[in-house]
Amino acid sequence: MTYDAALPDRNLDKRELRALADELAARPGLWRAEVAFSDTERHYASLHRDEYVDIWLLCWTRQNDTGWHDHDLSSGAVRVVQGVLTESNPRIGGHHLATAVAAGESFCFGPDHIHRLTGATDDAVSIHAYSPPLWRLGQYDIGDDGLMRRISVSYADELRPMDSPAA
Repeated sequence: MTYDAALPDRNLDKRELRALADELAARPGLWRAEVAFSDTERHYASLHRDEYVDIWLLCWTRQNDTGWHDHDLSSGAVRVVQGVLTESNPRIGGHHLATAVAAGESFCFGPDHIHRLTGATDDAVSIHAYSPPLWRLGQYDIGDDGLMRRISVSYADELRPMDSPAA
């Protein structure tokens, strides 16, 4: 499926991506048929991809967890359209920051943002927009000693935790 609205012929900033994700949330006819859930692997579907923007629908249960990751060169935005997600941000040597993002809420970030998303409720659904389109992501492991390492992965690989669940 391809998003049918005219998008600018340029990369979008994080605020523009947030507005795009929010606008798509109000058009469930474009994504509702893609919704499906699994406890063993996160269900996701590409809604649009061109040379400037990448848009995904992601479905979550409480067992789904991206692990710590960044989006390499891409800015992004997330809009929760059903249920609740938890966004966690790492704090080395301290408790990680955890924020509940409920249906109707959204957030955006730049390419320097590291986070982890988990399903806080079963049957949560979110729309994610990235610019430039995702090609690589950084996936992180934080050891018990606080050391962090980054592994580069393809955007087509499902993100999974490399360490223990978000605290």
